[in-house]
Amino acid sequence: MKFKKSFLLTLTLLTAIVAGACSSQETSKTFKASSNTAKGETKVQKIIVGTGTQFPNVCFIDKNGKLTGYDVELVRKIDEKLPEYKFEFKTMEFSNLLISLETNKIDFIAHQMEVNEERQKKFLFNSEPYNIFPLHVTVKQDNNEINSIKDLKGKKVIVSATSNSAVFIEKYNKEHNAGIQIVYAGNGPDSTINQIKTGRADATITTPFSVDFLNKQVDAQEKVVGEPLLNSKVYFLLRKDETPLQKRIDEALVELKKEGVVGELSKKWLGADYTVNF
Repeated sequence: MKFKKSFLLTLTLLTAIVAGACSSQETSKTFKASSNTAKGETKVQKIIVGTGTQFPNVCFIDKNGKLTGYDVELVRKIDEKLPEYKFEFKTMEFSNLLISLETNKIDFIAHQMEVNEERQKKFLFNSEPYNIFPLHVTVKQDNNEINSIKDLKGKKVIVSATSNSAVFIEKYNKEHNAGIQIVYAGNGPDSTINQIKTGRADATITTPFSVDFLNKQVDAQEKVVGEPLLNSKVYFLLRKDETPLQKRIDEALVELKKEGVVGELSKKWLGADYTVNF
């Protein structure tokens, strides 16, 4: 009997030890699983995207008060592809975008940014362009005197300060001693529209899709003339230290191009597929 009791006691102890060990192992497994889940979670980083509200069909406020346009909707599509980031728009005047990027108030610019030497020195462009930006001389519809850039001598041309239109016409004026009177627009497109409409300015440098939009929306009475002055590729602009974000934006853009999303957005907002000539 003593032996039987002793045997039963030993068996009970062994069962308890095994059960305890199993329980310990399960707890350990659960802890590891929880730890792995925690480690597997994507840390979402907020990215502030600088854009404007005055660029027809590109970045503007629609009749319902919504920020939209080609660049805006493309950025939203890119955001959907990048779970580790959350993009948030911050709108401002175009002339404030570069200084806001330089002073870390925004993380990248979405505003049809073309490459020029000055921007390349300070900032980082992503590698994958997202459309072509055709610049044309643009005049009032009843102006038959100006048919190309060569006809701008002695004429007043209005452009937005720091824009690629401004950079282009300033350089052209200097290199060709063209005698163009360059003036700079105030806030918003109305300044340019009104100056051309009233004859206070003779021309501007802009895109066909901007002209089409303004003619329909506010009766700008403008037309493009001559051959394209530039067919620059358009990129997003980042700070020099933002190579990880640059890489991910490019990866998302490549996917969106293959899916046909970029071309469809271009046709919807710009009136044609300006992504086909890369």
